[in-house]
Amino acid sequence: MSSKNKTLCNPSNLVVFILFCGSLLISSCNDQARGFALPAGDIEVGKATYKRLACNTCHRISGIEWKGGSDSLNIHLGGEVSARKSYGYLVTSIINPSHRIAEGYKQVATTQEGLSKMKNYNEVMTVQELIDLVTFLQSEYKIDIPSTNYYPYY
Repeated sequence: MSSKNKTLCNPSNLVVFILFCGSLLISSCNDQARGFALPAGDIEVGKATYKRLACNTCHRISGIEWKGGSDSLNIHLGGEVSARKSYGYLVTSIINPSHRIAEGYKQVATTQEGLSKMKNYNEVMTVQELIDLVTFLQSEYKIDIPSTNYYPYY
């Protein structure tokens, strides 16, 4: 065996190598755990943006006047949900609404091609308006984790 291979196979070097790889893995997991985050937004400015962009012609939020007609989609936002609506989820829903369409709305909220009927605001909205709008929308959701019946095994 060459001296180079003996050095690599040395148990103490192997332990150092394993610890190094493990620390890289852990640090990369910690970076991913932080996830996607926007700078702090302003709820009231986001609410004003929601109204100014006329989101309330297709989306309904409790406490905001409904502007849609009888042929409008009337998609309810906010309220009690069992999982947090993350920044990433809400941002994606706004800038790429065709990415994920709730099952209950697929027939009424999509075109024949299966794309969302939601207007594209990417050329109209500033990044700050998006941040404020997402902050407002996220504040409208209340997490309500359903109770579970736990039956222990005896």
